[in-house]
Amino acid sequence: MANKVVKKNEVFLNGSYYPITRPVQQVLASIYPAKVVIGDTTQDSQIRASVISWSDFRGGIGVERMEGAKDVDRAWWSTCSLRYKRHLVLPAKTKTVTNGDSDTSGQSLDLIQEFNGNLYGIWANKKIYKFEPGAASTGGFGSALDTLPDRVSDALEVRMGGTLYLVIAHTGGYTYTSDPSSSFTDDTKDTKFLTFWQDKLWGIDNTGQLWHAATLGSETNDAKLPLPDGYVTDLFVARNADGDPIIYAMTKEGLFAHDVTNARFVETQLALPFHNDNGKGSIRWRDSVYIPAGLGIYKYINGTNSAVVTVVGPDKDHGLPSDYRGTITQLLGTHNDLVTIIDGSLTPGNADMFATGESPAIPDSTGYSTILGWNEIGWEVKWAGTTAGENITAAFVTDVGGDITSTNPYRLYWGYDSKLYYQQLQSDVINPTQVVNYSYEDSVDGTFETPWFSADQVEVDKLALKLKVETATCNSNQTVAVSYATDYTESYTAMGTITSDGLTTYTFGSNLGTTFRSIKFKLTLATNTTSASPDVISLTLEYRKKLNTKFGWAVNIDMDKAYKGRSPKGMRSDLLSAIESNTLLEFTFRDDTTANRNYYVDITSAQGLESTAYDERGSTQLLVTEP
Repeated sequence: MANKVVKKNEVFLNGSYYPITRPVQQVLASIYPAKVVIGDTTQDSQIRASVISWSDFRGGIGVERMEGAKDVDRAWWSTCSLRYKRHLVLPAKTKTVTNGDSDTSGQSLDLIQEFNGNLYGIWANKKIYKFEPGAASTGGFGSALDTLPDRVSDALEVRMGGTLYLVIAHTGGYTYTSDPSSSFTDDTKDTKFLTFWQDKLWGIDNTGQLWHAATLGSETNDAKLPLPDGYVTDLFVARNADGDPIIYAMTKEGLFAHDVTNARFVETQLALPFHNDNGKGSIRWRDSVYIPAGLGIYKYINGTNSAVVTVVGPDKDHGLPSDYRGTITQLLGTHNDLVTIIDGSLTPGNADMFATGESPAIPDSTGYSTILGWNEIGWEVKWAGTTAGENITAAFVTDVGGDITSTNPYRLYWGYDSKLYYQQLQSDVINPTQVVNYSYEDSVDGTFETPWFSADQVEVDKLALKLKVETATCNSNQTVAVSYATDYTESYTAMGTITSDGLTTYTFGSNLGTTFRSIKFKLTLATNTTSASPDVISLTLEYRKKLNTKFGWAVNIDMDKAYKGRSPKGMRSDLLSAIESNTLLEFTFRDDTTANRNYYVDITSAQGLESTAYDERGSTQLLVTEP
């Protein structure tokens, strides 16, 4: 039963009634202290509102929920270019190459390889085609040059004995040629992966048997992996602890180094938990070896008596949206990025994910394949597939194959949906306001999603007041659509579409504000021309934090005489016990049996007047406050 006060000039506190000398004074206690500004004022120096601004996008994707200022340069997901500070623009234009041979219709492009200044493609039909640059800069493939004994698994360009060769590995052996326009030679030596070291061609088969050949067509067996058949996933050359280049074999259980003196494989310190896709597409880039494992990537730096392993994959932080998750199948080095090919078609089905490498995050045939770039700072989406369940089958970076009149033939090529696609790459760091001869994507809109922002206080209600978007190169043809969502619900409210340069200000709730525990923003960039992109310079939110309503009450306790059987000395002793209490105190001054006005408080201030000697009379002013 709730305690109540029915008598005038009386309060109830901590189980006892006290007389008061004047009415209870109520004050609002749930307010933040005023900000203290040291030095010059900033955008967040205003007293009543707080500000957060997104203007540096270089931290990349992968943070779903922000944790303080360290995540202000991150995005949750974006298909826009994130490589610049105070520039958010559309990605590079993706173009499609026409297939010249009807036999490639419906066939996947298994491999792309450069040879002697030309680009070649090998399809699932086992046929080899030469890419013919076209005047329209897209080009196409001509007629088939040869048919392999089996589907391709690896290829490389290599010079042996003064002759340049194209060597192609496949299940039935390997095939080589010095002139693809005239003849190919098939060798039956079983080969899955190839590399070149010490003036020899090296290959490894599905059983883990390594071989070498100083002359094509004449092979000698070497070391063999101490693992079951089918465990080798790549073969490459990188430096050892002494800084010398050696051969490494990547497997489903980790990295093995080749000991050429004793013709054996030695397990390195990079031993990994079993994964069916460990090491697929491993590459040496800059000073390190990068080794995929599902959606993760291990950065491996070998040094004297030590090795440094760092996890750098797109599965870090909060990963990727579930419909863009998948398995890394290939890594490619460029001047500015480590390009990552992610196969989003791998689905769980009824198989064991640990045996197949399939991801349980993707329902059957709903994943989208992507191409991501890592610049040792953050991840950026270079391209995202538009067909669920379709995989990227091959990729290659080269400056051959472009139109002879092209000002920048440096490109990323990839196979997808039985076609060849490519994007122009930059060999230097570019500024969107200064770059020339660059094509932006005009057929697919670019999106940018901020992480969920809670001001690091999920327990406090916030009020969104204004959103200010600063843009450049915007007009009716280059636009930026703005929307927002609140409280972890992916349902967006449109705010408007920007078609002009400068600062655009949006207000929330018809100037009354919009309450939120968390909020995120989505920008959609669009253009109808490849020569220009809308440019978002900054995105600034003004908001107010408001604590849950709490009150305090000032009461003046009258202890001039005994009250309800207690002497002034007894009342003073009870008040001292209440002040020293470690628990909350029940307090009320109303006749209300519903307990709606029974408060649980701390005594936060006590000031009193007391008589002297044996006279215990006096008064005490208390401030009791809800915590």
